[in-house]
Amino acid sequence: MPFLYRIIPVLFFFSCQGRSRAVSSPVNAPATVQPAAYLPFDSSIRTIHVLVALCDNRYQGIVPVPAKIGNGQDPANNLYWGCAFGVRTFFAASADWVLLRTKRLDSIRLQRLVFRHRRSGSYLIADAYDGQYIKACTNDFLKSCAGQLKDTLQAEGKTIGIHGNARLVAYTGHDGLMDFTLPPTFGNTDGKKRDAIILACISRKYFGPLLASTRARPLVWSTGLMSPEAYTLHAAVDAYLSNATPAEIRNRAAKAYARYQHCSEKAAMRLLTGE
Repeated sequence: MPFLYRIIPVLFFFSCQGRSRAVSSPVNAPATVQPAAYLPFDSSIRTIHVLVALCDNRYQGIVPVPAKIGNGQDPANNLYWGCAFGVRTFFAASADWVLLRTKRLDSIRLQRLVFRHRRSGSYLIADAYDGQYIKACTNDFLKSCAGQLKDTLQAEGKTIGIHGNARLVAYTGHDGLMDFTLPPTFGNTDGKKRDAIILACISRKYFGPLLASTRARPLVWSTGLMSPEAYTLHAAVDAYLSNATPAEIRNRAAKAYARYQHCSEKAAMRLLTGE
């Protein structure tokens, strides 16, 4: 394994400790516009929508990582997307998933991937947000959890639900709520209870108050500093699609984390918790 990939877990750990470092203020993107009407979708098809805020040395309150992997405008080489344990690379290399489509959406969402799960036929959609728009990414995640933001897309001749129409919504990246605040405007709008995964440092503490009003069920989130790498998400999603219980989903995520981070399962279980 290249030396750079061996040091990535260390970089993740220290990157979460940069709140006192002077950085440019987080940039607010224009609000994501919910379509006035979206196509009816097949609710029997399980979808997972993953929102990734790309690692960004300039615009996020992190201790800088090497410039190539800390460029939030370059998904191909980004720590959270294009590196060995980034969402795009890890899922594309997995025998469990088929990559169907790659597309740039706009100047904020630099890449969208559509995967199909080989065993279950479920779909996973992953969006890479320009790192300077981490606040918009966080906002879109919480609005999706609340049912305030909903959309659909076409995949293999099917109309599937994304954002708030997905059954599971996940966030991966730096915990921007350490650096900025969002107004408590994420009340659930449709009475549906979605599942959520938040792989970011100390996410239970920082996301907890806002997530509570969405009524989403946190399957996996963290109590301390962590490496939000894709193997944890992959293990949790695989368990989810196997109809595992919330406790088993969390256990499998923790086991994957322990394996790749070379820590004890007991420590990983303390770090990664659920509802």
